[in-house]
Amino acid sequence: MHMGIVARLDIPRAVEMAREMTEFLIEKEIKVSIDSSLIQFMPEFKERSVELAEMDTDMIIAIGGDGTILRTQRFVNGKKIPIIGINMGTVGFLTEIDPKNAFDAVKDVLEGKYFIEKRTQLRVCHGEELPSALNEVVMMTRKPAKMLHIEISVDEEIVEELRADGLIISTPSGSTAYSMSAGGPIVDPRVEAFIIVPICPFKLGARPIVVPNKSQIKVKLLKKGKKAIAVIDGQYEEEINYLEELIFVKSTTNAYFVRLTHNFYQRVKDLLTEGGINS
Repeated sequence: MHMGIVARLDIPRAVEMAREMTEFLIEKEIKVSIDSSLIQFMPEFKERSVELAEMDTDMIIAIGGDGTILRTQRFVNGKKIPIIGINMGTVGFLTEIDPKNAFDAVKDVLEGKYFIEKRTQLRVCHGEELPSALNEVVMMTRKPAKMLHIEISVDEEIVEELRADGLIISTPSGSTAYSMSAGGPIVDPRVEAFIIVPICPFKLGARPIVVPNKSQIKVKLLKKGKKAIAVIDGQYEEEINYLEELIFVKSTTNAYFVRLTHNFYQRVKDLLTEGGINS
């Protein structure tokens, strides 16, 4: 087996966990490749350094929070490499494994005691194809305290025209992220749907909408002179101008995660109770 190691760099214990995990895997005679950005903290493993975009392993261990997962998935998208998430962030809906159980969990994986979970992604187009979104795409103005005037259509039918602080187009995976904070529903990852959530709309009737993931969603910017930005998974930004459209459809590529248990609802309950404060 060939394992990759990625970690959040601004948390010392995540970097230390990466070092210990590397040593653990080497001891188990597992081939290990390490994200090149980690090597500055782990120079003793320089010969194992690989650019994340070039990583081609059987699995990747991502040590950090959901942001680390999203960054990793963006670079390995389309390679069908399953990710093992060890939570060193705050809430961590995408990261299943607690640090104190990390080595036992990885040992179980090495022994074949796991299953692969597939997650749907959003394909995003603005003239040309942009990076896919695992969680969500957020549209907002360039200037704080300004509103967007937007038109939303689903399968060529205009669903809503509204003014709002922004708009979220979310996958089921992203339903427990920004979408939930903005009033959207929690959606089981197995549900084949996307969620459209206005952010602070200036219209009482504007509410979150759940649409089939076979639909095509279009969002057009209507206010002349006001630019918007689309932020994909908090990782990538694209500027949108007057009368330009963002188009969303189900991506042809999925994200894959290594899971040890079927516990989505219990995990949501536990994490929402903690609120990320004690993580």
